[in-house]
Amino acid sequence: MHRGDVPLVAGQVEMKPAQQALPALPAGAELIDTHCHLDMESFATDLDAVIQSAAEHGVRRIVTIGIDEASSRRAVAIADHYASIYATIGFHPHDAREATVDALDRVAALATEPSVVAYGEIGLDYVKQYAPPEVQRRAFADQLSLARDLDLPVVIHDREAHADCLDLLRKAGPLPRGGVMHCFSGDSRLAREVIDLGLLVSIPGVVTFNNAADLREVVRATDLDHLLLETDGPFLAPVPRRGKRNEPKLLLYTAQMVADLKQVSLAEVARATSANAIRLFRLPAGGLHHAQ
Repeated sequence: MHRGDVPLVAGQVEMKPAQQALPALPAGAELIDTHCHLDMESFATDLDAVIQSAAEHGVRRIVTIGIDEASSRRAVAIADHYASIYATIGFHPHDAREATVDALDRVAALATEPSVVAYGEIGLDYVKQYAPPEVQRRAFADQLSLARDLDLPVVIHDREAHADCLDLLRKAGPLPRGGVMHCFSGDSRLAREVIDLGLLVSIPGVVTFNNAADLREVVRATDLDHLLLETDGPFLAPVPRRGKRNEPKLLLYTAQMVADLKQVSLAEVARATSANAIRLFRLPAGGLHHAQ
């Protein structure tokens, strides 16, 4: 999540994909949106339609993300209601002040729900600094330890805090369940360091933006076995929908851009990234979902 992001810089010209219509997945293929905020107000009036439309376009599973105690509870409630939705729990760096011992205990209790597949969104954000960096670092370290105790992979937010983020990950030691660097914003060198730590790299719709040369190079240089796809909805809608509400079906634009950059088929991108998500989050294989 990138709270407060400006969707479009005035006067900025975007790179237009050759295909403006929503790309079509071949029959039987599946995409998994590994990071979306379905509990946010943007989806309050049409959540059923958003999830149904995503499924009709081949985005058949979605991981909805907790960013504090209240949103973690909402994420679990949504995931418990929809068989195709999974949840994460945790405190975003913007909300690091709220990550008290008691609050962490309450959030950790949610991990017993079968729909919870990861711990996060946690990490560091040195752009907005809604919480002081030292508070963010303490909350991040505490939650990395908690994720290990809960046997959950981590979903990491790293915004202009690369060195401190990597330092804390290394101090936390190898994470047995691994994790993902969500909405990756570094270069190819950082991607290699992240992968060396046992994490996956998640590609958002930003890869379609005209000013995303570094991210496109990351995609070219990184094997598909290390990539996930995400919307970060309702934020960061891809071209040609930039500036609009982002939603899971728009993951197809991001997937098509990745396919073009890798010079492979859309079906191959769907196969590889879905397999990575299934492995990381321990999702049922074969398109099966958790029980309602």
